[in-house]
Amino acid sequence: MSEQEHEVRGHCAPRFGAVREAFEANFRDRGELGAAVCVTVGGETVVDLWGGWADAARTRPWQRDTVVNVWSTTKGPVALCAHLLADRGLLDLDAPVAAYWPEFAAAGKETLPVRYLLSHRAGLAGLREPLPLERLYDWDTTVALLAATEPWWEPGTASGYHAMTYGHLVGEVVRRVSGLRPGAFLAREVTGPLGVDFTVGLPEAAAGRAAELVQSPVGDSSEQAGIFSRLSPVAIAALGNPPLDATAANSAGWRAAELPAANGHGTARAVAELYGVFAGRGELRGRRVLSAAAVERAREGQGACLDLVLGAGLGGETEIGLGVWLSGPRGSFGPNPRAFGHDGFGGSSGLADPEAGLSLGYVMNRMGPHIADDPRKTALVNAVYSVL
Repeated sequence: MSEQEHEVRGHCAPRFGAVREAFEANFRDRGELGAAVCVTVGGETVVDLWGGWADAARTRPWQRDTVVNVWSTTKGPVALCAHLLADRGLLDLDAPVAAYWPEFAAAGKETLPVRYLLSHRAGLAGLREPLPLERLYDWDTTVALLAATEPWWEPGTASGYHAMTYGHLVGEVVRRVSGLRPGAFLAREVTGPLGVDFTVGLPEAAAGRAAELVQSPVGDSSEQAGIFSRLSPVAIAALGNPPLDATAANSAGWRAAELPAANGHGTARAVAELYGVFAGRGELRGRRVLSAAAVERAREGQGACLDLVLGAGLGGETEIGLGVWLSGPRGSFGPNPRAFGHDGFGGSSGLADPEAGLSLGYVMNRMGPHIADDPRKTALVNAVYSVL
């Protein structure tokens, strides 16, 4: 690969030169195609870099305003919506979900509290019946199925990653309380007033600057079948129903739908800004978005365990707060165990560290095989903390 092919552009404060070096190494050594990284410290942007290609054919250079699907990195901004409503006294995180969404009381869920949705402890990690991707695009159909379904485990006793269902579960509560789905609520309350380049789904007007996601190399079909056969039924429901890969996110149907667990689109700058609300203890660009108390509530650990969906794949026990993953002893979001954030399938990430006043956004289009802790993201996080 020539230097021109992965030319890195943008701004990097001299003190953070290690981040630029790590970003360049991602192209040179870790197979990066196109990507961007943004870091803010104390509300100041100290790194804002982008490079590579926005398409598999390498015909469109990645630009300053290139947006890309960030998969589960979307979950942090969706959690922000719920915390905004709770901050205003409109949503009680300890109240039953059914108090806001009466149909949800079916199948023994009448007392299940809102906080279990945010912390992936509701037992609703996936639907039991096969769900074609096209039906997932239908909001009303999906939330009706979730309201009617029975939990896979006793709610509250453990976490099990709600990979796709999280967005509809939390999102329907946001809709019942505010009258808006989370994408529209986030736009009205945060991204619109502050000019943050992030949307749930992708407006047609932005399609021309969207990066093409490229599937990571995978093993042969027998190897994949072997891995899948070892998954528990709940893991199969969470991760394989509906079945999808990176190419699904390039389709018009995916981009037009509202999938708040997985189809947020934005720049690295936008991700850093949204997680920067948490890093700034509720403030962004001098504007109070959340109370400091709400930020602390978001990172209250809900109990460490071996996740019932992701299991040992994360290297041991993990702990989720209210809509975000805690860095904890694994250091997924840096050495501060109270830092937090959310990774997206394939590599993207948003990080918030209120103690350091630090936020980071990393987005890319060549999918890695990891659900969390992609080596490219880890290299960038390590580089940031090496100079703090």
